[in-house]
Amino acid sequence: MRSALFKGDVPEGPFMPYWESLKSYRCPEWFRDAKFGIWAHWDPQCVPEQGDWYARNMYIQGMPQYDYHVRTYGHPSRFGYKDICHLWKAERWDPEALVALYKKAGAEYLVALATHHDNYDCWDSAYQPWNCMNVGPKRDIVGGWSRAARAQGLKFGVSYHGTPHRTWDEFLPVRYKSDATGPLAGVPYEGVMTKADGKGLWWEGMDPRQLNGTPHLKGTPCPDFVRQFLLRVQDVIDRYDPDILTFDDGAKFNFDAGGPGAPDLGVWLGIPDLAPQIIAYYYNRNVERHGGRLEGVLDLKEVPEPVWGALTRDFEMLMADKLEEQPWQTEACIGHWHYDRSLFVNHAYKQPSLMIPLFVDIVSKNGNLLLSIPLPGHGEPDSDEIAFLHAMSEWHAVNHEAIKGSRPWKIYGEGPSTKARQARSYQLDQLHFDHRDIRFTTKGETLYAIALGWPPERRFTIASLREGSALYPGRIGKVELLGSNAALRWQRTGAGLEIEAPGKAPSDYAVSFRINPA
Repeated sequence: MRSALFKGDVPEGPFMPYWESLKSYRCPEWFRDAKFGIWAHWDPQCVPEQGDWYARNMYIQGMPQYDYHVRTYGHPSRFGYKDICHLWKAERWDPEALVALYKKAGAEYLVALATHHDNYDCWDSAYQPWNCMNVGPKRDIVGGWSRAARAQGLKFGVSYHGTPHRTWDEFLPVRYKSDATGPLAGVPYEGVMTKADGKGLWWEGMDPRQLNGTPHLKGTPCPDFVRQFLLRVQDVIDRYDPDILTFDDGAKFNFDAGGPGAPDLGVWLGIPDLAPQIIAYYYNRNVERHGGRLEGVLDLKEVPEPVWGALTRDFEMLMADKLEEQPWQTEACIGHWHYDRSLFVNHAYKQPSLMIPLFVDIVSKNGNLLLSIPLPGHGEPDSDEIAFLHAMSEWHAVNHEAIKGSRPWKIYGEGPSTKARQARSYQLDQLHFDHRDIRFTTKGETLYAIALGWPPERRFTIASLREGSALYPGRIGKVELLGSNAALRWQRTGAGLEIEAPGKAPSDYAVSFRINPA
C-alpha cells in the first residue's frame, strides 16, 4: 500500500485525487440518521475567555483583545501566544461526563477541534511540537474526546482549521509586527523570537518559529508550511480514524479574503487546490478500515455546484433555503466560537427557543446540525450552558422519534417563515417561528408534522394535508402528539388537517404530531 501523501500518492482504493473520481462518493446512512452533533471547539484561545480569533487579534493594536491582553498578561513583545498555550491546563475537563451530557441532549456524534488557525495541535502530533502533550494540558485532547465518545456509542470527528490560507496568511503575519503608536512603538512582538531566546525560560529547548512560522508577509508562498499541513492532516487521520473530517475552509478560490473589512482579493492558496488529494487519502483510508465500505464524512464550505457530490457541504452559521437533495450540515454556536465570558455574565447565549426550531428546520431540509457549546479554558461548561443542554435533553426525550433516523418528506414545511428566503446568518435574530410554521419528516409510511410553536387556542391547521391534497392523497387513519397520551380531536377539511391539541404542550419550543395512514 502506498501512503506518501506528498509524492502524489494516496492509499490504494476506489478514489483517486481528482474531483471526477471523488464524485462517486455517497454519504453514509449513519450520518443521515444522526441529525445532531456537538462540537468541542476548544483550544488555548479559550483561556483568556475573550471570544474568537484571540490568537490573531491579540497582536493588532486597537483591537479589544489586544487591550485585554496588555492589561492582563503584558505586552505581546514579551508575553505572546506561546505563553497563552502554556497557560492552558484543562484542569476541570471531564470528557466522559461531558459526552454523557451531550448524548442525553440528543447528540449522535462529537467533533473535536484538532488545530485552529493558531497553529497549535490539540493532539499528540507527530509533526508539530507545539501540541497539547508538550505545552499546556500535557494530555491528548483529541484522543480523550475520541475515547469518551466512542465508549458511549457516539461517532467521532475532528475539525481542522490550520489550512495554509487561514493560518499562514491570516494568523501568523501579525505576530512579527509591532505597535504603531505608544511607548513600545516599533518594538517587535514575540513572534520574531527564536530557539536561542528561550534559555532559562519555561520553553527552553523549543523553537517558537515552529509555532509562529518564519517572519513573512501576507501572500508569501509557503511550501514548507503546506507540506507540514498535509503531514499533520494525514497524522490525525491515521491516529484517530475520524468518522467525520471537517475543514474550516472552502473549495472556492474566493472563499475568504481575510476577515471583516478586508478587500475581496480571493484566496491564493489553500484547500481549493489541496482538497482532492486530502479527500482521496481520507476516503481510501476509511474504506480500508471499514471492510471495504466508505463510512466517512468530509465537510467543506463554499463548494462549487459541479462537485457537490464529492463530499458533504457545510454551511457555517447559515441555513439552507430549500429541501436539499443531498445531506448537508450547518455549523452553529450558542455563543462565540471560542469561549467569551461576557456572554455568560450578560446571559446573552442563543436560547433553546431559537435553536430548537432552527434544528427542526435543518432536519426537515435533509440537514444535520453541528452545535458548539464553547468551553472555558479549564474545560467545564458554565451554568447557562448546562441549562441549555438540559433544555435540549428535555426536548429530545419527547421528540427524538420525529428526528433521529428520519428522512425528508415531499416538501420541507409550510408557514410564514417559508415565504422569505432563509439563507441567512444565525447570528441575526430576525428569524422567527410560530405555531403556523410546520416542518415535516418521515419514517416509512409515518409522517411527522412538527409545529414550531404552541398556539394559545390549542388549534393547529396543517394546510399541506388538506382534504384532496396531492401531497397526501390517501386517507389519514391516526394522529397522535408525541409525549401525550391524550386522544386528539382532528379532521381534514378544505383548509387543512385541523387538530385540537390537549391543554398543555408536552415539550417547549416545538411539538411533533405522528400521522399514520388509514
